[in-house]
Amino acid sequence: MDNSSEKQGVPGRTHPRAVLERLAAFSDRRGRITHTEHLPSRAGAHSSWPEGIRPEVVAAIEAAGIERPYEHQAAVASYALAGESAVVATGTASGKSLAYLAPVLSAALEGSEAPNGRGATALYLAPTKALAADQLRALRALAEPLGKAVRPAVYDGDTPVEEREWVRLYANVVLTNPDMLHRGLLPAHPRWSTFLRALRYVVIDECHTYRGVFGSHVAQVLRRLRRVCARYGASPVFLLASATAASPGESAGRLTGIEVREVTEDASPRGEMVFALWEPPLTELHGERGAPVRRTAVAETADLLTDLAVAGVRTVAFVRSRRGSELISLIAQERLAEVDKSLAGRVAAYRGGYLAEERRALEAALHSGELLGLAATTALELGVDVSGLDAVLLAGYPGTRASLWQQAGRAGRGGQGALAVLVARDDPLDTYLVHHPEALFRRPVESTVLDPDNPYVLAPHLCAAAAEIPLTADELALFGPSAPELMPSLERRGLLRRRGPRQQGAWHWTRRERAADLADIRGGGGRPVDVVEDGTGRLLGTVDAGSAHTTVHEGAVHLHQGRTYVVRELDLEDGVALVVQENPAYTTTARDTTAVSILETDREVPWGDGRLCFGSVEVTNQVVSYLKRRALTGEVMGEVKLDLPPRTLRTRAVWWTVTEDQLDAASIAPEELGGALHAAEHASIGMLPLFATCDRWDIGGVSVPLHADTLLPTVFVYDGHPGGAGFAERAFAAAREWLTATREAIRSCECESGCPSCVQSPKCGNGNDPLDKAAAVRLLGELLRGADAS
Repeated sequence: MDNSSEKQGVPGRTHPRAVLERLAAFSDRRGRITHTEHLPSRAGAHSSWPEGIRPEVVAAIEAAGIERPYEHQAAVASYALAGESAVVATGTASGKSLAYLAPVLSAALEGSEAPNGRGATALYLAPTKALAADQLRALRALAEPLGKAVRPAVYDGDTPVEEREWVRLYANVVLTNPDMLHRGLLPAHPRWSTFLRALRYVVIDECHTYRGVFGSHVAQVLRRLRRVCARYGASPVFLLASATAASPGESAGRLTGIEVREVTEDASPRGEMVFALWEPPLTELHGERGAPVRRTAVAETADLLTDLAVAGVRTVAFVRSRRGSELISLIAQERLAEVDKSLAGRVAAYRGGYLAEERRALEAALHSGELLGLAATTALELGVDVSGLDAVLLAGYPGTRASLWQQAGRAGRGGQGALAVLVARDDPLDTYLVHHPEALFRRPVESTVLDPDNPYVLAPHLCAAAAEIPLTADELALFGPSAPELMPSLERRGLLRRRGPRQQGAWHWTRRERAADLADIRGGGGRPVDVVEDGTGRLLGTVDAGSAHTTVHEGAVHLHQGRTYVVRELDLEDGVALVVQENPAYTTTARDTTAVSILETDREVPWGDGRLCFGSVEVTNQVVSYLKRRALTGEVMGEVKLDLPPRTLRTRAVWWTVTEDQLDAASIAPEELGGALHAAEHASIGMLPLFATCDRWDIGGVSVPLHADTLLPTVFVYDGHPGGAGFAERAFAAAREWLTATREAIRSCECESGCPSCVQSPKCGNGNDPLDKAAAVRLLGELLRGADAS
């Protein structure tokens, strides 16, 4: 919301280039910087608020220090007042929230003279509780001059029961998340009838995060919301805010199911940003199969966070995993204590799974400046306005260029210069990116991938819709073209029953349990697993069911708030992991085995004699063991077997085959074939996030020298979610570019025979054996020659 960023410098700030120079001078780190990008400052372009924005709102905005809106803010407000849905997709700290708050506040004022004092209402959706809480603070501050006409309130899982009734009856701007809308608000819509009848605006913040299975679920939740609103005579305008994205209007339309205008010209000013790509050095240690081991991104980031805190540079370090955020915080605290004990308490971790009071305390400490450094997961990425940050560290590529710029943009929000450093993990994609900066700085951000027609997503939402209001045949079109095809199967399963004449009858929910509970919109595959301290019974937090096998298996090391625990027992039936506090000198990494069978081939193209295919598969996966690795070096200390049940997944996959003639042309001997396929599979999984908006952990793969269904050497890459998430389909469409980059990543790695930077995978159930780096390069080269010839 802050339009104050035209200040091109803040007194006392150190220039970001000087900060980077200081970091590079420590321990002779200069050689670790592979590229430095300088993004120049930019002046802002202003406009005037459209006439429909109430003068009281304009005065409140001016009282907050914002004299005039930026052009993109005024454009969004104009669309909103005209009753047109719109998405604003501009850079971080460009004031997107003010673009939708101005019309929302005006609508709230219009209704302040209504008999119930409520009038027009607005619903704000955020992907995280932290963002909703942050927006509530900003909204209250902005609306303070407007008095009691604007009554905002958060309604989520942390809202005390005694407050919920007040929110339903009196709040006119309700801030919540898709989970609460799905499970709490929509099933209880009669109790919300007054609010929904007056609903003027639905704000969807950080809409680029609604991708894959999660985004597909949210798309159906929004269709249910539109249907319920229509029953009460409301047709709200949707206002969406996104990080810079490709085709934001198209993506927003797919998410909401309606036509959405797009505003993409960023008219806000920006301070200079210095963006460095940083590759940790190789160590003298050796990992699996004697491969060289690079210093971990976690250890390197912890060092940088320590140095920045000592220099008084306020920093957030983003890390991919919950465990990584805890580790970085712990290491930095220990090292800061050696310098100055008072500094150790000014660095902390922030991640999902914390209890509500823990999250709120950390957010307050970061806002106040009490914390100098924070090691955070993406739970803090999404729009939380932290003024005064000087630097951002990214411990590993976050999976998409949109997320990269979203995280980097957390710094410099006061208009001062900012430093961003991407610290590469020992991973094919990270290694490729720090040596190919054009892939980050010269390519547009990705389109959002979601598939609302996925039957595994759609079916439970049809049941939930029927439970909310009996579902008629005329309404099925709202949920997409696949909806009519699913209704007979839902009837056969006894979930829905049609009553009344065949053509005019409606489907009703038949069960006693809640229909909304059928859909796990975060894609966790079941109810979360509680992490409980053995002996005390204290609840430490939760992990989602889908990752429980890999993160809280027996013997797993679990970090929470700087304390280390070891899992004594995982009870899958009761959904509980019992942990005890210990201090092992290692971390744990789960290993699994996977088999794939082809159910249906939807598309197929010849690549020479080989084939590139896309279709439906069944994947059987089992976690079989875990590795113990030294915490700082990543060195493997040993492997422990596990006895966990296999899990079956029906999903979508892309796969390719090669023939004997192609193997001969690539000079691949029979004894090299398994290693070549395996290495190509690992590297292609690592590289796919560059071409589809996915994370390496969203996808999986299998390579087989002779697959039972194709009768040829085959490599599969599949979506790790029931019914698919759209990633494999994007891989099929971009296969030539994707596999070309994969071959380049393997070929350009400086190791001799394969390492984690090119062909080794951290989750390989076969112990990264066999792998043949050179043969993989030849195999991919021959496959791509076939593609070029076809």
